[in-house]
Amino acid sequence: MNRKLLIASSLLLLMGGILFAQDLKIDYQVNVAADDPANYFTFSGPIRYMAAEKDTLDATTGASKLGSTHIFMPYLYDVKGKAVLPTGLRGLFLFAVAPKDQRVLDNLTVSKAADGVITIQYVHRGTAYKLVTDKNGKFTFPKGDFVRRAIGFIQGANPQVIHTDFSADSTAAKVNWAKVWDAKIPGGKEIKAGVANKTGDITDDNGVADAMYSWNGELQVTFDKNILKIAGGLTAVKR
Repeated sequence: MNRKLLIASSLLLLMGGILFAQDLKIDYQVNVAADDPANYFTFSGPIRYMAAEKDTLDATTGASKLGSTHIFMPYLYDVKGKAVLPTGLRGLFLFAVAPKDQRVLDNLTVSKAADGVITIQYVHRGTAYKLVTDKNGKFTFPKGDFVRRAIGFIQGANPQVIHTDFSADSTAAKVNWAKVWDAKIPGGKEIKAGVANKTGDITDDNGVADAMYSWNGELQVTFDKNILKIAGGLTAVKR
């Protein structure tokens, strides 16, 4: 049985309830302010061979040592390719197994309010993402505070080009997050003359409603001394 067929078969069993009680378990840590060999991403779930134990960056290749960059994907989509988790969450997990330059290029920004709410923002390949916890520092599923917005684009090997509605100098480093999430600033604007890419409106980034199943539960998020941690387990629930 080839790998793609194995993944599809495992997910179909999941939908049928045979593996229903098993959780997708996640454990993640990343230093948002500096290069840190202690960064890691661990996950395990009901799909055979789709797991990684403390995956980290391979400094030689610039990729993840255990391949979590791609083997986590079956948990992000159902067998019809419909999202069951926020794409912004999957992107966030990659910072633990990517070179430090990626964090800088994507302007990964994390803050914790006095009431305990943790807000995570970044922009990757021209799309901005925002992930917000509740006051207990938890992400909730299947419906949490996850949004995204197209604000720029990538042109060849060049850094991201951001529309001036959201960055005064068109760089990701100068993104004004308040403007990005201001619904009064409309989308549909040409980002750069002669380029087809346009800005978008603020879009919900939870899994789509017509997916075959959803992940339900909570992930605990903590942020202390520039260390962001996410841990917990989610259960697959057939729609």
